[in-house]
Amino acid sequence: MYKVKVYVTLRESVLDPQGKAVMSSLHKMGQSEVEDVRIGKYLELTLQKGDYDLDEKIVNMCSKLLSNPVIEDYRYEVEEVVAQ
Repeated sequence: MYKVKVYVTLRESVLDPQGKAVMSSLHKMGQSEVEDVRIGKYLELTLQKGDYDLDEKIVNMCSKLLSNPVIEDYRYEVEEVVAQ
């Protein structure tokens, strides 16, 4: 099995009003050292081993469903899970 960790973030050029709201709240809490906040998504997928190209499958899922390629970037990490 594979555990795939997917991180989806807004592109740098895209405004992040949710991140700005969180940053404003942090400043109101006295956390003035926070300079910027960007909100994203974290997903964990568990995939069975099979006769397929793992990277191709992950890219396909990320670009067609898990992220919006117009405004978001993604990266992923793959970990092989050893059955106990």
